[in-house]
Amino acid sequence: TSAVLVLLLCALGGVFLWRSGFFAALSSQQALQDYISQFAPYSHLCFFLLQFLSVVLAPIPSNLSAAAGGMLFGTWPSFFLTIAAVLSASLLVFLLARALGQSFADRLVSRAISDKYLSIVRAKTDTFLILAFLLPFFPDDLLCILAGLTAISTPRFLVIVVLTRPWGLLVASALGGATLTLPLWAMVLLGIIGVAVFLLGMKYGDRWEESILKKFRHTKEDSSRP
Repeated sequence: TSAVLVLLLCALGGVFLWRSGFFAALSSQQALQDYISQFAPYSHLCFFLLQFLSVVLAPIPSNLSAAAGGMLFGTWPSFFLTIAAVLSASLLVFLLARALGQSFADRLVSRAISDKYLSIVRAKTDTFLILAFLLPFFPDDLLCILAGLTAISTPRFLVIVVLTRPWGLLVASALGGATLTLPLWAMVLLGIIGVAVFLLGMKYGDRWEESILKKFRHTKEDSSRP
């Protein structure tokens, strides 16, 4: 019954986003800014809810909306609203998975994702979660759900999330809010590095991910041998 209620609330949240034009606003960062601005004087609350739902429903990367928030509200308001939403939503889905078990996780996490990650999350929980939350090509929101099915304690999970998830959000908020004021040569250099990392991630991200997963699997097999 609890799982059905949670899923119903998630579905209602998705319907609200669709009816309010949110998914159409994902066409560009400017469209996303305009979407958030239309809720003034409650734009900050709208932004928080969007960031919260981005973890629970996972329709968009939090970094993208954090950058849009930085442009609208400035670096620090965007960052604090985003991190509050992301941390609270990460803890919520973790606790729901812990309380409701595999049946709840199966409704939100695809079988392909679960088969790919769950055994590794259970075997190497701390190390893998730290790595996955720091690297951009892992589905970190879904991993929060799978973490709820492991033996990791709630305080330990929360510490890992607090130490790893804010950094990318801070950079995205700072870029959106133009807080990072650098000389022209440094901006050009960072731009080149950023484009290179993005292109490499797009081209080789799957290979890197599979290589990391393979290494964890081998470590697990070696440790299980007598």
